Amino acid sequence: MKEPRYGWVMVALGAFMTCIAVGAMFSLAVFLRPITAATGWSTTAVSAAMTLNFLAMGAAGFGWGALSDRKGPRWAVLPGAVLLGLGLFLASRAQSPLQFQLAFGLLVGISVGSFFAPMITAVMGWITGHRGLAVSLVSVGVGVAPLTMSPFVAWLSTRMDWREALVILAVLVWATLIPAALFVRRPPAADHTAEAAGVPQKKDEQSLGQALRSPPFIILAATFFACCAAHAGPIFHTVSYAMVCGLAPMTAVTIYSVEGLAGLGGRLAFGVAADKLGVKRVLITGLLVQAIGAGSFALASRLGEFYFIAAIFGFAYGGVMPLYAVLAREYFGQRHLGAVFGAAAMVSSLGMALGPALGGWIFDTFGQYTWMYIGSAAVGLGAVAIALMFPPVRTTQRAIAAA
Repeated sequence: MKEPRYGWVMVALGAFMTCIAVGAMFSLAVFLRPITAATGWSTTAVSAAMTLNFLAMGAAGFGWGALSDRKGPRWAVLPGAVLLGLGLFLASRAQSPLQFQLAFGLLVGISVGSFFAPMITAVMGWITGHRGLAVSLVSVGVGVAPLTMSPFVAWLSTRMDWREALVILAVLVWATLIPAALFVRRPPAADHTAEAAGVPQKKDEQSLGQALRSPPFIILAATFFACCAAHAGPIFHTVSYAMVCGLAPMTAVTIYSVEGLAGLGGRLAFGVAADKLGVKRVLITGLLVQAIGAGSFALASRLGEFYFIAAIFGFAYGGVMPLYAVLAREYFGQRHLGAVFGAAAMVSSLGMALGPALGGWIFDTFGQYTWMYIGSAAVGLGAVAIALMFPPVRTTQRAIAAA
């Protein structure tokens, strides 16, 4: 079946918007030292905004996804673009850590949640034959952000005060995302997609409630949670671990860059493989490789070893992340996909929020990261075990329809 041409325009819009939005949120990593030096606020107080980002983004993703299902994706991404710029601007005016946490942590997190689930949902409504690849291309924006937005933010921070730099970033967000949002369109015949796929339709509230209570959703959310909990700690703490092993700070940071570049390749490779081999099979394989990679970091001590493991680990976790949306589409159809995927992403954000905190506690308690990596590998294997419990798609659709 020939894909509508505008579907691939939507893919490009999704990649662009997620790159700008995620890059703006992760600019906090660059601004961390300038903010603490200029204000005297503690590193913990400023870093808490990132924890709030994950929690707010996950919680808001469900609401944005449900709004996108009912009104169309533009109703999510357009206000999200306005709120993102507003959050950055208000953060630049913050006079206390609490004000900064509310603006950058809460408001920015809520707004960033408006892009990922609605755009992926819309793209899967436009693209029918290559959904794995299309969703992976949208998520490429997340991987490109550290390679584009982060250097730009670093350049800003060397030339002006952090407050002025945040204002520039807010203007950039408004100038790029608001016009882009105006080109976002609802998938054609969205209301008939599920019927065409053979999934019976019922009232909105009943169908959505059935989906969120069904075993496939519980398995999907649990797998997503365990997957994110497994890779969050290693992603956040590996640079610090490399420095503990004696690597220079600037050299240690390159390990994160290797992960990001490998993740870009993983997104594309896993998307193509999912279309050809089946999404569940590819997801389970990726989760297994991710678990092995996370545990292998405990054996690394030299730069070459870190690079090798980071490439495998980044390839795996970057590749599996877009597949959850494809699975949600296979099980629950298009009609409530935004709400279903948003709910699963909300659960997964708890895993992302737990990883850095637990890793820090393990290091403070034991004086090393070994148990964090072992624990991450164990949780990763748990994600594999949960994913093996996914029932056949057609059996699930019939069970939901008959409920």
